[in-house]
Amino acid sequence: MYVRLSADTCLSQIGGMAKEGLSPEARQTIDDTLAAHDIMLYMKGTAAFPQCGFSARVVELLKEMGVDFHVVNVLTDPGVRQGIKEFSGWPTIPQLFHKGQFVGGADVVSEKHSSGELQKLFAS
Repeated sequence: MYVRLSADTCLSQIGGMAKEGLSPEARQTIDDTLAAHDIMLYMKGTAAFPQCGFSARVVELLKEMGVDFHVVNVLTDPGVRQGIKEFSGWPTIPQLFHKGQFVGGADVVSEKHSSGELQKLFAS
């Protein structure tokens, strides 16, 4: 039996995170950044100096694939750090987007890379 949970339900069950609401400023910043870059990674740290292992893994995969990607260091802007989670409905960082569409977090990106699905997605 499968039970479909909303993002709010998942967030409340994963550590009880409170949704503060996506501010118009954070939404505009996220929208503008996603529109400007085909492959966008919201991560902790920078591509040259990731601040967590999950972010480092996604950067490593993207570099291995040889794709051009842009990063936003969520540690420098608390509004974007929380806002991107609310924007995507995904509770963790890093978050990868392709052409404005949410691809997934570190585990999902790793799985899609292993299956070849990520390479196909970027080729589209």
